[in-house]
Amino acid sequence: MKGKIVKLISNDYTVLSDRLYVCKCRGKFRNDNISPLVGDNVIFDEINNYILEVEPRKNELIRPLICNVDQAYIITNVKPSFNSNLLDKLLCIIEFNNIKPIIIFTKLDLLNKSELLEANKYIDYYKSIGYKVFINTELEDIKKTFKNKISVFTGQSGAGKSTLLNRIDTNLNIKTDEISVALGRGKHTTRHVELLKICDGFVADTPGFSSLDFDGMKNSDIRDNFIEFNKYKNLCEFSDCMHINENKCGIKGNDKILKTRHENYVNFISKNKENRW
Repeated sequence: MKGKIVKLISNDYTVLSDRLYVCKCRGKFRNDNISPLVGDNVIFDEINNYILEVEPRKNELIRPLICNVDQAYIITNVKPSFNSNLLDKLLCIIEFNNIKPIIIFTKLDLLNKSELLEANKYIDYYKSIGYKVFINTELEDIKKTFKNKISVFTGQSGAGKSTLLNRIDTNLNIKTDEISVALGRGKHTTRHVELLKICDGFVADTPGFSSLDFDGMKNSDIRDNFIEFNKYKNLCEFSDCMHINENKCGIKGNDKILKTRHENYVNFISKNKENRW
């Protein structure tokens, strides 16, 4: 039978097919250095409860240890302050991993009139360059985006990730002592990754991305995953322009590109461990 791994505890793999099966792996997996992950689509023996084959993956994350993720919800609070650097970093990393980002802004109700106008400028910009953007009060619209997808949630500690998930589906009852994604530590008590049913899809019961480095990314990868840069790169004199110090660059100083986006991009390039094209 075909199924999907929705939970892994020790060496027990819970596979969802017509029902839930708790399976083991064949010994040949160890010999072939294959480690099935939550999110894997597998072929299994439903009589003897053994996983026989793991189908090819479209992506794989290390923290959380999960694969075949379709989309990542970036929960972004605007109060006490909006962190554009973290949002742009997550967008870049998520794009690079072939995952669709969805931005959800929270705590707009705490803003005064001028702060709200400023926040709306950012919301409108991210929408204009092609991202799906919601406010956390748009629950019915958010619910529709889960259908037939495997999703993860990420964002700054205190942004309201678990609170939002519990509002979307009260049956989840996810604890709200959230991990600090920025620091890589916190109070989240989940010791394993599990896919939970939500709105005709799945959401990973994990604290989200705990690695915020550009692991495996070259400087050109960072550049290419700032999606609006690709729209104007034909304005650059050189096809391999890095949009930093080059003359006749169509990105640097372009008033159609949000200033903080280019500033964050330059900051990421300067700090990238790979530091190469």
